[in-house]
Amino acid sequence: MSAERVRIQLEPLSVAVEAPRGASLASVLPQFGLEFPCGGTGLCGGCRVRVLAGSLQVTDQDRSLFSETELAGGWRLACQACAEMPLVLECGQWHMDVLTDNSGLSGAGKSGLGIAIDLGTTTIAAQMIDMSTGSVLAVETDLNPQASFGSDVMSRVRAALHGADLRSVVRIALRRMIRKLAGGREGEIAEVVLVGNTVMHHLFAGLDVEPLSHAPFHSPHLGEQCFTAQELEWPLPPSCRIRFLRCLGGFVGSDILAGIHAVGMPAAEKLMALIDLGTNGEIAIGNCRGIVCASTAAGPAFEAGSIHMGMRAATGAIARVSLQDGKMRAAVIGDVEARGICGSGLVDAVAAGLESGAILSSGRIADGTKAFPVQAPVVLYQSDIRELQLAKSAIASGFRLLIKHLGVAAGDIQSVSLAGAFGNYVQIDSAIGVGMLEMPRERIHAAGNTALRGAKILLLSASEPVLPEVEHVSLAADSGFQDEFVKRMTFPGAESYV
Repeated sequence: MSAERVRIQLEPLSVAVEAPRGASLASVLPQFGLEFPCGGTGLCGGCRVRVLAGSLQVTDQDRSLFSETELAGGWRLACQACAEMPLVLECGQWHMDVLTDNSGLSGAGKSGLGIAIDLGTTTIAAQMIDMSTGSVLAVETDLNPQASFGSDVMSRVRAALHGADLRSVVRIALRRMIRKLAGGREGEIAEVVLVGNTVMHHLFAGLDVEPLSHAPFHSPHLGEQCFTAQELEWPLPPSCRIRFLRCLGGFVGSDILAGIHAVGMPAAEKLMALIDLGTNGEIAIGNCRGIVCASTAAGPAFEAGSIHMGMRAATGAIARVSLQDGKMRAAVIGDVEARGICGSGLVDAVAAGLESGAILSSGRIADGTKAFPVQAPVVLYQSDIRELQLAKSAIASGFRLLIKHLGVAAGDIQSVSLAGAFGNYVQIDSAIGVGMLEMPRERIHAAGNTALRGAKILLLSASEPVLPEVEHVSLAADSGFQDEFVKRMTFPGAESYV
């Protein structure tokens, strides 16, 4: 190994990577799943690692977040550290599954190969399709390398406004994925379709994100963006058509456009809803006669980003909690000792606490303590429960206001599709139990990765399928939003569990 490079081994992954001597760990570790929720400011503590061999200098940020015992035990913040020597590190984030959609579709008479890409804030999913048959030929998933600039879209907007290059890192990552997908058949790829939220759309295309940094979040660049393989430096034919589909509104992206097609809303006679439960909760309600959509700032609670012992749905995360014989029972991803709790586990735990009476409908912990035990050593603090209240209220109030805007009642909505990773894994009974969803259980179902499925539909279509009129509703400008939001802050009472 060159003296100018050092070896970094990651445990318990048992993988190693070479990096330039002096390289920041923030530039090396995101590809292995380590999160940098605050974008490397050293404030959140989400990127903690433990040095098992070698050494990392103790910084002021380390001293502010770790006790002397923890520092002596090797705990450091990866975002503040540089690799000056060979290292063995224990990383807090391990394996995480990325949600894909492996269903084939009918071909639409096109020839050649196509690639559909769901460019998510946290993860990327891509598939190569035989466009003559609609069959899925290959699948690749990866973590979005922009995560080193922050786990949420607003952190990335701020980073971009301060001059960070978030465009190149994701284009390079997608180039690697396309090479893997193609497996030597790059010359046969005729078309690539990308979908994602509005910030991903703007960052990929190199568009100005300043309008997305403040209310009213109106951008003049919501339209479809087209590229050549040459300008992206992708190994594809010059004739390949590459397009990032249009967004529907300030924070309603082409992922929701794709999802609307995936669930069949444009052809439906009965009213249906699509809800993407994420940091920016996106909601669409409608049918063949018209669709309304909106985004509501749910915050990072559903991804456990604002929770003291929160983590992504990775090895060691509590993902399921139930109440059995009056006791909390938790299921941990990977069947290992619990290290934290992910979004689905958070919703389950609070729903179980409400059912048992340990958490009051106000959100207060009933015994007056500030911590609610889930499974040792994982506990929820009073502030964690408040974070869930804010998130679920944003979704519930946004849904209510869209229904009001349409002039219909909740009972008129015949089906509700939950999209995205969190929507796929959250237990619907728990989501109802905390008041996030206020619909009959039988009308709600997990719809999987609707963004990727919709991207495939649009990839295979000879022209974009007919879409009824879509109206983007700005909830921030709605005078009734705050009152509705406050009203939905409380949890349902104990009668919800009878």
